Amino acid sequence: MLDQYKVPVDKLKNKCDIGCFDFNTTADLYPLQGIIGQKRAADALEFGLDIKKKGYNIFVSGLSGTGRNSYVISIAEKKAESKETPDDWIYVHNFKNPDSPIALSLKNGSAKHFKKEIENMIEILQKEIPQIFLSKEYENKKSVLVQQYQNYTQQIIDELNVLARSYDFMFTQTERGLMSVPLKEGRPMSEEEYRNLSPQEVDKLRQNSNQLSLETIDVFNKLRALEEEYRNRIKQLDEKSGFDVVDFYINQLKEKFGDRDAIIEFLELLEDDIVGHIDKFKSDNGQDLNNPFAMFQMRSTEAFFDRYRVNLFIDNSEKKGAPIINETNPTYYNLLGRIEYKNELGVMKTDFTEVKAGALHQANGGYLILQAKDLLTNPFAWNALKRALKTNEIMIEGLDKQVGYVVTSTLKPQPIPLDIKVIIVGDPYTYYLLYSYDEDFKKLFKIMADFDIEMERSEENIYKMARFIATHCEKEGLRHFDKSAVGRMIEYSSRLAEDQYKLSSRFNQVVEILYEADRWAEMMGSDHVSIIHVEKAIAEKIQRNNKYEEKTMEMFEDGTLLLEVEGEKVGEINGLAVTGTGEYSFGKPSKITVTTYKGKSGIINIEREVRKSGSIHDKGVLILSGYIGDKFAQNKHLSLSANIVFEQLYSGVDGDSASSTELYALLSSLSRIPIKQYIAVTGSVNQRGQIQPIGGVNEKIEGFFRVCKLKGLNGKQGVMIPHQNVKNLMLSDEVLKAVEHGLFNIYAIKTVEEGIEILTGVPAGTLEESGEYTENSVYDLVDKQLKKFLEEDEIREADKLHKHTKRKGKKQKE
Repeated sequence: MLDQYKVPVDKLKNKCDIGCFDFNTTADLYPLQGIIGQKRAADALEFGLDIKKKGYNIFVSGLSGTGRNSYVISIAEKKAESKETPDDWIYVHNFKNPDSPIALSLKNGSAKHFKKEIENMIEILQKEIPQIFLSKEYENKKSVLVQQYQNYTQQIIDELNVLARSYDFMFTQTERGLMSVPLKEGRPMSEEEYRNLSPQEVDKLRQNSNQLSLETIDVFNKLRALEEEYRNRIKQLDEKSGFDVVDFYINQLKEKFGDRDAIIEFLELLEDDIVGHIDKFKSDNGQDLNNPFAMFQMRSTEAFFDRYRVNLFIDNSEKKGAPIINETNPTYYNLLGRIEYKNELGVMKTDFTEVKAGALHQANGGYLILQAKDLLTNPFAWNALKRALKTNEIMIEGLDKQVGYVVTSTLKPQPIPLDIKVIIVGDPYTYYLLYSYDEDFKKLFKIMADFDIEMERSEENIYKMARFIATHCEKEGLRHFDKSAVGRMIEYSSRLAEDQYKLSSRFNQVVEILYEADRWAEMMGSDHVSIIHVEKAIAEKIQRNNKYEEKTMEMFEDGTLLLEVEGEKVGEINGLAVTGTGEYSFGKPSKITVTTYKGKSGIINIEREVRKSGSIHDKGVLILSGYIGDKFAQNKHLSLSANIVFEQLYSGVDGDSASSTELYALLSSLSRIPIKQYIAVTGSVNQRGQIQPIGGVNEKIEGFFRVCKLKGLNGKQGVMIPHQNVKNLMLSDEVLKAVEHGLFNIYAIKTVEEGIEILTGVPAGTLEESGEYTENSVYDLVDKQLKKFLEEDEIREADKLHKHTKRKGKKQKE
């Protein structure tokens, strides 16, 4: 009977046929370009990178190790080569509004030349302009203006003196300007004579002075107007003298960089500002070292000329194609840029030259790659990125603006237009979280490239995997793998995928074995990697991580953990679970016991009662009630109390893979038919009694096999699994040899009826037309036991009712 459920040896592992390989070692293969088995994700990335519309940024979803990052970078590099290199950007002083520096774009490679030309021009002007004002021609023109001014001034002074003499006053030129001096006998009054004046004479002198002031107001206004006109004419002379040389250099710049209107406009404003501040250029900047304020005067002059500097903000001169920025620390400032400050004598100062670029500026016109976890864990970074993508411009501002207060006045640089493709790399959970709770996300990231953790184990993908190994051998300088080693790597990949017809896409785990197998080949003195080196690498990797498993096996061996692999027992069964630490997991058998008795409590999950079980496990136990009710309570009430417990389990349990195991033990307890302890069970069950697939089947089988090996293999031991899990079997060679030699067995079943028959040797039974199950079958014995519980329960209820009625009648008589 058991043979029909046994899984053949050739179904326990899908071995790789290395005879079909047309190479001896991976040195014979061409390196792999692209990625293996991710067509859906690759097509989505291709489409997302090609579409130019707003909002078509990309979220790359997948688990770590599936090649997400490397493929994103490789395809972005491929796309970037065919795109034009974006413009350079500079920030310059805003002569109209100094707090808002101007952003200017130039053809890529031009900005650094523009910066150099501007700085050279200012240096030249600082040398040439002072020479202009020392020239004979300038002195002659200025002398003419001075002479004219002096002549006009003298005429006005003469007019004033004519009027002043009538009041016994005269005007004289002093350092403080024109001063009125009283006269005595036609000559200026001395100080002594002034002190000897009588009060009446002083009063008269004051009256004459006041009257003179009133009558000379118009003359003095005329004098002031003449002085203002003189200053303006001198300034016009200076500006005209400076303009000629400034305009010469500005026109040269216009010829070189005048292909953009914004540059022309800036150069014209620059020219006007230099000419308007020509006095700053006239000075030779010589300083009096004995002057204690000379240092401050020098810095003040230097600070003035800072306005003519150029901030080379983005320089794309070295780039070919579009830029690709992989920002590993996407903080707010690293994304949007910042305004830095300088400490000058205890005062924090800044200007447009301190505006620094962020990742968005550097990637502008190309691709920006971000890690979702890093982006979302940096405060303000996610909102700043969304705002830039929504407005299509990059605004540089401090975090003080983001939190609603201003610490100090600062600059507000003009925003730069944004043309970028943002690629965020994250896991599926993060994608669905953002999609559900952030309404902007679905508008800005319309493309999702989903990287799978597995791929088809087709001939094409097997060959690509071999080329993948060849690529890493070439790239990392590893020894090449022979065909036996490649075949073992294919089998290892299928084991990682837990599927005979799949390969794992978590390439980081595959690459680790490549590195370690190469190291073992080196230590063994081999020129290439063969199967023994791969086997050694896998074994050593397990050895490094399986301390907890070894401790567990020791406890099974010395009897600390109770588990019997021989004989038969009622209401006891060996279940299988997967546990582990870190990247290593292993199968751990557990004894499950069930006790049943009359009552109405139903099936009690002890693990749930003590809060040691998860919700999925609780669901599996509740399903048992549905199954028992469907089979045995169609024409009667169900009167049952049952306790289910995982013995010696202290850490908790979740998952429904033990639900069928618990059901078998429950049926055994009710029917009093013993279960074979040498067959362990895994598999979930539905209310109809159909066995459903579970995870970790390889680890579970190997875990029970190790316990049986410790206690002694007897040929009857084995594991019963859902038939759907046969395709997931990629068992170790040790288990395969034991099965091949008849020392261990794997059974695959579809229904509870098949499973209970294997475990007990007694047919489950079928429901006959009489409404009864087949005589002496498992279900028949279970049904009879449940009827007995019900009858006893009904007798007990009737007895209680009789006693209650008797007491009530007695009270009525009294």
